[in-house]
Amino acid sequence: MNARSYASHVQEIESFGLGLNRSTPARDAAVLRSWQRCIERHRLDPAATCEAYIVPEGQLRVHREESEPLIRIARSGLERLYQQLAGLQYVLLLADRHGITVDFLGHEGDADALRQAGLYLGSDWREDRAGTCAVGACLEGGEALIIHQSDHFDYTHTPLSCTAAPIYDHRGELAAVLDLSLLRSPESRSSQSLALHLVTSTARRIELAHLMERSRSDWVLRLSRSPDFLDVDPDAALTLDGAGRVRGMTQAAARILAQAIGLPWAERRDLLGLPLERFFELDVDGLPSLLRHRLAQDRIVRARDGSILFAHAIEPQRGGATPVRDAAPSAATTTASPVPQALRALSAGDASLDALLHKAARLAPQRLPVMIQGETGAGKEYLARALHAASGRPGPFVAINCAAIPETLLESELFGYLPGTYTGGASRGKTGLVEAAHRGTLFLDEIGDMPLHLQAKLLRVLSESEITPLGARQPKPLDLRVISASHRPLAVLVEQGLFRQDLLFRLNAAQLSLPPLRLRQDLDALIDRLAEAQCPGLRPTPEARALLRAHSWPGNLRELHNALCHAAALSEGPCFGPEHLPETVLATAAGEPQTRALPPRLPAPPQEPPPQVGKAADPVETADPAMALEQLLQRCQGNVSEAARLLGVSRSTIHRRIQRLALGERRVRWSPADGRD
Repeated sequence: MNARSYASHVQEIESFGLGLNRSTPARDAAVLRSWQRCIERHRLDPAATCEAYIVPEGQLRVHREESEPLIRIARSGLERLYQQLAGLQYVLLLADRHGITVDFLGHEGDADALRQAGLYLGSDWREDRAGTCAVGACLEGGEALIIHQSDHFDYTHTPLSCTAAPIYDHRGELAAVLDLSLLRSPESRSSQSLALHLVTSTARRIELAHLMERSRSDWVLRLSRSPDFLDVDPDAALTLDGAGRVRGMTQAAARILAQAIGLPWAERRDLLGLPLERFFELDVDGLPSLLRHRLAQDRIVRARDGSILFAHAIEPQRGGATPVRDAAPSAATTTASPVPQALRALSAGDASLDALLHKAARLAPQRLPVMIQGETGAGKEYLARALHAASGRPGPFVAINCAAIPETLLESELFGYLPGTYTGGASRGKTGLVEAAHRGTLFLDEIGDMPLHLQAKLLRVLSESEITPLGARQPKPLDLRVISASHRPLAVLVEQGLFRQDLLFRLNAAQLSLPPLRLRQDLDALIDRLAEAQCPGLRPTPEARALLRAHSWPGNLRELHNALCHAAALSEGPCFGPEHLPETVLATAAGEPQTRALPPRLPAPPQEPPPQVGKAADPVETADPAMALEQLLQRCQGNVSEAARLLGVSRSTIHRRIQRLALGERRVRWSPADGRD
């Protein structure tokens, strides 16, 4: 590492974070917006360096299976682009909407260097993990961009030059990112202008191919601003049902339609279902006049905003397009809807769970709030994450355990606050977790433990679709899907006055109840699947399997996972026996009573107010600041974010105090394994 270059890079970002150079002419606006998100939303420290992260093979398999249709369609476009760039040392990455690289084209001779740099299959380029990078910033902003060398937030990635373009699905949701990267590149940022053009064009063609693949029974209307390439390489395309209503669109088509009626681009999903005549001086009956038998320059359509376009209409395939106004879904259609891979992965063949997952698949793309009920360890958060993955929502999945955050911190953690709201708070304020889930999914775990006064504020957020951070006067609009979970009977809590009935009605629009593990029929398959995940080829002996079957699993999937981790750690061969199982499982064979998962005991009304938990004492105000800060970090197990939250300061403040108090050499006692905190 070049110490002078590293110090200069960190100083520039820190100065930007302090507002000293917000209009840096040398940086693209998209780069500065990403830096701001890294500092204010993701709470990343520019002084911390973190090597590229490659997800485990099992996790990569899940991401690839979810993205398989897109990979199949995109592959020919990727190969064509890679051939065009042969000899220029570019690497092509296709990342899914979670920022995980699910396809990759690069020179195999450079595999080790590419893997170390993160330009490899399975690399995780989310902005909240990797900082400013092309894939992460593209997912956040939804626009094509270049992140060149020192544009990267994390100094580790500054040798790279990366160019990315978004790929949208037919509903206008950001589905993937196409990235073109170099391990080494010319110093000039403009050297990547051609790469930006190529990656944008390829993304447009992939969107078109994806739209055509799924629209064989619909009218397809291709659009171009010039007639020359209308029939072979159009600028945009949309699909229409038999009644002339919009069913799908490429990104460019969505922009044309939105512009035609003056709709903000952020509200593009509202375009679906609108009739063609809302956007053009044309209705469904006029589509046959735009078929290919006429010359391209004669196929002209006028948009409602006055712009002129050339159009090519493609008829539905025979047996397709009947007007939607006359069509009604059959019983077979409604009951046999496919279950997305993210949801299918939760079951290993249990009939009751499969029925639940079919219901979940129907609920996933809706904005309807969902309440998940189930015993401790039954997999409530796994189901919530799968619902988000199957929803198509472009924003993040934000999980909040309402029972794990101290009540005195819960309001600021959930709703955030403006600068100056708190003495000792972050100087730039803080984005709350609810706002961080904008355009994504907010998962409220153990919602029954939320204090009543915060329940009222959450109810307003859900009913008004807006949030007001602490210290703010004006609310912010919020696009949010809420999933909540509890192992406590909320209806009983309502009767006892511990939970608001109106909030329960708001959260409980749909309910999914997970079965406990002891009632599932797929235990054997789950044992094999989880054992394989721990160690490929690992299996229980017949005696061990019998013990696992006999156990009642009060801790459900969490307990089963821990038992198999225990067995994998102790076994030395491909099989594990009874001697490798934890004592709680062996107690079953000895006839000792097992702890069953009982309904949780509801708290009695308090006789006196509970003591208030204040924030941690600031080490700077103690007699020995270095010792106090070291003890706080030991208490937080080296988690700088947790220490910063307890003190009400930013991560950067903690890092600066560590350096100022010369704790670097003593830090080995409490430094975390992940390298970022």
